[in-house]
Amino acid sequence: MILEAREVRKFYGEFCALDGVSLAVGEGEFVSIIGPNGAGKSTLLNVLTGTTRPSAGTVRFKGREVAGIGPVARARLGMARSFQLIQIFPELTVLETLQAAVASRLGHGTRLWRSLAGDRPVQEGALEAAELFRLADKRHVLASTLPQGDKKLLDVASAFALRPEIILLDEPTSGVSTADKHEIMEILVAAARRIGCQAIIQVEHDMDIVFGYSHRIIALHQGRVLADATPAAIKENTLVVDTMIGRAKR
Repeated sequence: MILEAREVRKFYGEFCALDGVSLAVGEGEFVSIIGPNGAGKSTLLNVLTGTTRPSAGTVRFKGREVAGIGPVARARLGMARSFQLIQIFPELTVLETLQAAVASRLGHGTRLWRSLAGDRPVQEGALEAAELFRLADKRHVLASTLPQGDKKLLDVASAFALRPEIILLDEPTSGVSTADKHEIMEILVAAARRIGCQAIIQVEHDMDIVFGYSHRIIALHQGRVLADATPAAIKENTLVVDTMIGRAKR
C-alpha cells in the first residue's frame, strides 16, 4: 500500500473529529471520501497529508510515518494536495504560479519570482503543466482574473507540477458548473496518467463525480468509517444511501 492510516483519532478539545479511522490506498487507485458536513473529511485529508498531527494512530506513506511532517517534507516525499479554497497568488500570472511550484520541486525556491523565467528546467516544467491542464493559451493571464473553473485547474495543476506519486484533492470541482466539473476531472485523470501519479484521493460532494471516477469510496459519518467499498457496493449499501447519498440529493 502506498498510503495507510491505522486507528487515527483527532480531538479538538473534547470534540472527536476522527474516531478510529483506518484505510489503505494502493497503487493505481482513485479513492473518494464522502460524508455529510462535519463528518471529518477535511480533517482526515489534513491528517493524511501531514498538515495536522493526529491525537492517536499512525499514518504511513510508502512505509514512512508522516504524521505532522508539514508541506515541504510532504512534497519531497512525493505527496501533493489541492484545497477546497483555491490557493493561488493573485498577483502572479498562470505561468508564474506554475513556475513557483516547479521551482519548489527542483529546490530553486529561494530565487526571485521574475528570475524563474530564465531558469530552463523551471520554465519547461511550468509549460508542461500548463499544457497538461489546457492553460497554455492563458499562461500570461493574471491568476486572479481567471474564471472559477480555470482557477480550479490552476490550483490542481500547481499540485501536479510537484510531480507527486500520490495527490489528495479537497473538493476539486466545487464552485464550478456541471459541464466544467466533468472537464476538470477528465483533465485531472489524464494528467495523473501522463506524469505517472500512482494514486488519487479526493474529498467530493458531487455524487455523479464520485461514482463516475472512483475505484473505491470511503463513507465517513461522525468521524468514523461507515463503509469502504466499490461504487457498486456503496450503491447497494442501504445505510450509506440513507445516511449520505440520499441526504446529498435532497
